[in-house]
Order: sequence, then C-alpha cells, then structure tokens
Amino acid sequence: MAFDINLQQLGLQAGTGAVIGGIIGFAAKKVAKIIAVLVGIELAVFAFLESRGILTVKWDRLTAGLIDASQQAASGTPPSWLMSILSTISVSGGFSLGFLAGFKKG
Repeated sequence: MAFDINLQQLGLQAGTGAVIGGIIGFAAKKVAKIIAVLVGIELAVFAFLESRGILTVKWDRLTAGLIDASQQAASGTPPSWLMSILSTISVSGGFSLGFLAGFKKG
C-alpha cells in the first residue's frame, strides 16, 4: 500500500493557510478588542440603569447560554464540526498557526 503524497502541494496548502490565518488572526484580535470594550460598556450601562430603577435586567437569562454550552461540553461526545476540521488538517493546521501568529502580533 503506497501513499501518493505530493509534498509540494501539501506545503503550498499549509503555507497558504498560514498566510491567510495570520491576516485573519491579526484582524480578529483588533475586532475582539473593540467587541470586548463595547460589551463591557453595555454591561456597565445596564448595571447603572438597573441601580437607578430605570430598567430591570434578568442576569440569569444572560448567562443561560453559557451554562448550556458547558453542559454540552461535559457530555463527552465530539461534535460533528470537529470531524470536519480533522478531515482538512493540512490547511487548517497552517491556518491555525498563522492565525495564532497574527493574533499575537495584533
């Protein structure tokens, strides 16, 4: 049983994935910082308005999605999207390394 692996094509896929991942990682960190600031401001405004009696915030409803996600993660069954990622490991590996490098630089 011989495997026909083209190392040049594999390297090209990993390299292209790394470059694209680096660009997206750099941009993602910038966007994540902006979103974190906006969410922080929003929660501070909610807390302020609630303390003044202007509105009522159901804080338990805000965290309900997080609790559901943690219970699903604890179930131990791998999601179907994980199998899709594993099938494209050459491109996604390069992309992931590039993304991390770009995210760190951003």
